[in-house]
Amino acid sequence: MSIPHAGAQPAAFELSISRLIDAPRTRVFRAWTEPQWLAQWWGPHGMTTPECEMDLWVGGQFRTLMRAPDGSEYPTSGVFLEIHAPQRLVFTDAYAPGWIPSGKPFMTAEVTFDDVDGKTLYTARAMHWSEADRQAHEGMGFHEGWGQSLDRLEALVTSGMPD
Repeated sequence: MSIPHAGAQPAAFELSISRLIDAPRTRVFRAWTEPQWLAQWWGPHGMTTPECEMDLWVGGQFRTLMRAPDGSEYPTSGVFLEIHAPQRLVFTDAYAPGWIPSGKPFMTAEVTFDDVDGKTLYTARAMHWSEADRQAHEGMGFHEGWGQSLDRLEALVTSGMPD
């Protein structure tokens, strides 16, 4: 099994979402890479993120715990594959720290932060290992969930976060 590469074409197993955000990309990148900020916007509306750990280096861990209003918890974890501040992050859920396979891998995520006249063109791509994984993620509400997280991210970086 090969790891889906961020630049792989065609993107048969990909889901993506993009938005132009009226904030500099350095701020948007910080909101993604500093746990105290990520915890404020990570997850759909109504969710909280009481746990967020990030070892921001290639091979470092990315771990969150989202909590729904009914108390249901949704842990996520992965490993950073690429970090190019402030342009791009790539991480996967296929491995635990130490490059130990995590069981059934789900996706590799690529998040890009492109400067557009002082604003940020934000694009998040979820590249899945199979069509079944892509369909499962879409069925879980990828566009709605990641879109709501993006709403929260945008609100934070445009009004609630200092430079």
